Amino acid sequence: MQTGFAYTKFADRLASIAELSASDLDLLAKMPFSIRHFASHENIWRKGDQPNCCCLLLQGYLCWKDADNVGGQITSIYVAGDVPDIQMLKWPRAEANLSTLGPAVVAFVPHAFFHEVASVSPSLSRALSLLSLADAASLRNWIINLGSRDSLTRVAYLICEIALRLRAVGQARDYRFPSPFTQSDLAAACGISAVHANRIIQELRRKRLLHWQSKMITIVDWRALVHLAGFNPDYLHLREPKPSELELLKPAAPEEAAASAPH
Repeated sequence: MQTGFAYTKFADRLASIAELSASDLDLLAKMPFSIRHFASHENIWRKGDQPNCCCLLLQGYLCWKDADNVGGQITSIYVAGDVPDIQMLKWPRAEANLSTLGPAVVAFVPHAFFHEVASVSPSLSRALSLLSLADAASLRNWIINLGSRDSLTRVAYLICEIALRLRAVGQARDYRFPSPFTQSDLAAACGISAVHANRIIQELRRKRLLHWQSKMITIVDWRALVHLAGFNPDYLHLREPKPSELELLKPAAPEEAAASAPH
């Protein structure tokens, strides 16, 4: 792991939601951390744990998983640069299991560091607050996804969200990224069976919206996938995308959608 990698990932994530000054970046560069590698589907925190540090995800994917549910319902997914337990700065107790989805690399950062930088930098304090607000907004949207969308739309929406979050931190530039899911994980995230998850993947392939081969997802038609999902990224609290990306997020016109539909 190269020197400064943890700092770079965290700075990229904060810069995706807030404007940071040179002095803010200098403060972040002093971040103390220790790095650990985790295997697939390994718990980082278990329900009831009371850590004194936060997890900064450097590589891979993490999720919060219901510890009391036999099927292990997944309630949120995190990408590189995220701090999935940022809320524990206020209440240092895990209410579920924080687990890996595939192998992951995590930096552990003391709570004291976050409190210190927030006390000396109003912009970093705001950025950390926005990080918590974005997490809460994502959870609300997760509930809507499970309660109001059909299974095909749920999966499409989740893939759109993950792709855009990865792009915000400089990854998935070509809409190609490592899959965070096994079929069982996808089922647990979308409230469907593993068999049905496989059918949905095949349907998205048939519609020529994405390729999902082994452990890699490639979005073939981003605009059509956004249209299918009805995806609106406002809840992610990301700073304004580039104009070209704003165009891609607009729903296709009816005649364009008909022209691009597979025959």
